[in-house]
This record gives sequence, C-alpha cells and structure tokens, in this order.
Amino acid sequence: MVGQGVLHEALADPGVEAVLTLGRSATGIANPKLREIVRADLFDLEPIAAQLAGYDACFFCLGVSSVGVKEDDYRRLTHDLTLSVARTLLRLNPAMTFCFVSGEGTDAAGQSTWARVKGQTENELMALGFKGAYMFRPGFIRPMKGVRSRTRLYHLFYVTLGWTFPILKALAPNFVTTSQIVGQAMLRVSREGYAQPILATRDINAVGAGTSG
Repeated sequence: MVGQGVLHEALADPGVEAVLTLGRSATGIANPKLREIVRADLFDLEPIAAQLAGYDACFFCLGVSSVGVKEDDYRRLTHDLTLSVARTLLRLNPAMTFCFVSGEGTDAAGQSTWARVKGQTENELMALGFKGAYMFRPGFIRPMKGVRSRTRLYHLFYVTLGWTFPILKALAPNFVTTSQIVGQAMLRVSREGYAQPILATRDINAVGAGTSG
C-alpha cells in the first residue's frame, strides 16, 4: 500500500526524471516516466544488475504480514531480502539514499516478531554506508488516490474502519497519516535528507506537509 502511494507521488512529481519499479508483479500503471522489472526471485539480481544502476534513491516498500508466518520465514522475507537488495543497490549506486518502510513500534529488542525483525533490519541498513539511510515508521495510514492494501486483512480493515480516520486524527494526530503524505515525505527526504535517520509518524507528517525544518 505504501509502495503504491510513493509511486503515485513520484510519477506526479515534475522533479522526478525516471522511476523504476522492481517486484514480483506488475503495477498496472502506464506512465512515460515508469519502467518496470517483474522478477520472481528478488534475491538474485545479478542478471539485471545493469538495469539497476544510475538511480538516486530507493524507496523499499516491500513487506509481508507477520500474522500466521513463522519467524524464520518472516525474517527471510523482511530482513534477508531487504539487506540483499540494499547491498546490491549500494554497490551499483554508491551515492544512493535508501528509504525503508517499517512501522510504528519497531524495536530491535522488542517482544513481537515483526517489531524485532524490522528493528534489526533498520539497524543493519543504517550501518551499510549509504549516502543516507532513513527508516520510516508510520502508524495508521489512510489510503488515498485509489491506493489499496494487497493484504486482505488490512484492506478489510481500511474498508470497514476507514470512516474513523478523522476521529483518530483528532485524538491521536501523531499516530495517523496518509499514503500521499508518506510518499511526499519519502521524496523530500531523499532530496534534502533529515536531521535523524528514524522518522516516526509525527516526523513523516511534518516532512510530507513541508513544515519541517
């Protein structure tokens, strides 16, 4: 869902020259700025390495729900895959900025599988040596511009409880954001950097609205 939001904002941004998506399925979007690579095995990028060079930023939004998934499997898809892709991109693009989407509550020492694995992933990404490595930890995200979650449980949640967004925003403004704001924030951070490597929802909202320092 976040990936769709970022893609929409990047394609609409006149300052973005070209966008390359890499995933296991096509986006279904036609745009002259967009080029897509559909690849079943994202762990092995060497056959397409030449096509991944020359980019300024990576917005890594791939994710999987931890619900009903064994920790080893979740770690492989969340930690191992992310670091594998990141190392390849860093080798090909030494001046790249890497933006990783984790989530509110991420903690390398946390008790829950997803919080612990994502926290460890964040720490290792920040130590790789990118020009900039920023960890985005959004809380509740309201889908905008036709964006929808591909995870059935999440999609059902947003469809049935989306009407509560104004209430949540009023009661907990530092916990809620939108897919559009997250996309704008990632684009701005990739261009201008940020004072700290981890952005909570409060930071994402400020940067996305252009009100941060």
